[in-house]
Amino acid sequence: MFRPSPPYVNHDPNHNNYFSTPPPENMYWNAVYYPNWRIYRDQPPASLNFDVLSHVFYAFAWVKPDGTVYLSDEWADSQIPVAAAGDVPGTNGCLNAFALLKKKYTMLRVVLSVGGGGKGSEPFAAVARHQHSRQRFAQTALGLVQQFGIDGIDIDWEHPSDSRQGEDYVQLLATLRHHLPAPQYTLTTALPAGQWALQHINLSHASHYLDLINLMSYDFSGPWVKKCGHHAQLFSPKSPHSPEAAISCHSAVSYMVRQGVPPHKIVMGVPAYGRSFTGSKGVGHSYSGSAGEEGTFEYRDLPRPGAKEYIDDQIGAAYCVGGDGGFVTYDTPRTVHMKANYVRQNGLGGLFYWTGTGDASAHTQRDRSLVYNGFLGLFPQ
Repeated sequence: MFRPSPPYVNHDPNHNNYFSTPPPENMYWNAVYYPNWRIYRDQPPASLNFDVLSHVFYAFAWVKPDGTVYLSDEWADSQIPVAAAGDVPGTNGCLNAFALLKKKYTMLRVVLSVGGGGKGSEPFAAVARHQHSRQRFAQTALGLVQQFGIDGIDIDWEHPSDSRQGEDYVQLLATLRHHLPAPQYTLTTALPAGQWALQHINLSHASHYLDLINLMSYDFSGPWVKKCGHHAQLFSPKSPHSPEAAISCHSAVSYMVRQGVPPHKIVMGVPAYGRSFTGSKGVGHSYSGSAGEEGTFEYRDLPRPGAKEYIDDQIGAAYCVGGDGGFVTYDTPRTVHMKANYVRQNGLGGLFYWTGTGDASAHTQRDRSLVYNGFLGLFPQ
């Protein structure tokens, strides 16, 4: 087991920024994804709490069939007026706003995430297969990084579906690393937790080119399962009711480490949303449907009005029952503290949250914020 030395915290009194000087090797990362569409919901980049953030993954850029990486929403990314926030001046576009925030929070790394679910990932297989399109991908990705003064690229290909695509994925990472050398640039990837997807990738080879792997350790349960279960449990239950219910953060981390991924490169994902199952008695039971937006509620809106919240300390999962959501499975500050302890005890890289904008406000609801409590768990006082 990795036993970290006393936590490194540098609190800059001018900027209130814990990451204001280069971190030592035992630093843990506390990162969020910021979806560009949240600017339309009155959540500009400055709405995040940068006091406790090391990385922001900006989602998403997309890729054309010829390998060109491009902005998925040029208005949100580079043109929409973004108002000044405190001593950070106003500008146009969210990417430019993050570039200005980096001048205040000098250790903040802003990484452009390419891909995402559905349309965002469709071109990857063809692009990664050919050297010329991989080269174009890397060159145009670097161009965007340099244009906006940010720090690197995150690959969110969901996901290589066979061994050939797995090999092409590693070749794409190798090409990117050549064009974005470390430590000047950050290169990361997001990967699912299920072995059914990871088995197609030589994870040891992939990790050689990567600074971090964002392990999407959530969505273990959802409308695709016959009986509902926890969607982000830290540990598997002793008697899982289905193969899906046996997947956990621990099982996914263990698989990656067995495949040769250095633990310090694994950043464990925390969902800032819950999955709803209506008409159900709970885990292991059938359900009739779901509530919320596509079966989910943002964490900031949980527990639901009239519902009671529960914690399962044995497996590291939380849920609420009642109200309009039925049975809703999600994380809370208590389960995030458990996950942060797991990261420290096993020498992982840290935690990330999909998304930072779904969290309770770390400015006004610190006791409830997942991101803030994750930081406290990674750096206990």
